[in-house]
Amino acid sequence: MVEASKTQSKSTAEEGGLDASLRSILGYTVKRTSNILQADAAGVLDRFGLRITTFSALVVICDHPDVTQSQIAAALNMERSNTVLIIDALEQAGLIGRHRVPTDRRSYALRATLEGMKIRDAAVRALAEREEVMLHDLSQEERATLMALLVRIRAQP
Repeated sequence: MVEASKTQSKSTAEEGGLDASLRSILGYTVKRTSNILQADAAGVLDRFGLRITTFSALVVICDHPDVTQSQIAAALNMERSNTVLIIDALEQAGLIGRHRVPTDRRSYALRATLEGMKIRDAAVRALAEREEVMLHDLSQEERATLMALLVRIRAQP
């Protein structure tokens, strides 16, 4: 009898029955979806020796040569102290270089190395391919609508 109860509880949890009331809350559903997409992206990026945060910083550095750590922290909405660890990891991996800013001796301009640009390009392609698989049930129009709606929500004060 106890064994049947455990099996039934496990089955209910797997079907999503335990959080049914929460699934009507948009924020909850967005968070669950985000968790799935991030875990999937983390698996893709791991093949390149990157985490989501290091990948994000690398993309910003590749797209904006001579960006500073403070600018990256602001762009990625993270604490500047956390950015230091990310930049250190990218530099140790040989993906970026630090260069003194002549007008501010406390700041470094960050630039991607050739290897960093190659890794960024390959990781972006791999993520796009994986995202295509993850979103295969959505049309291009639906994807564009979803992105536009999420951007509108993010823009709220």
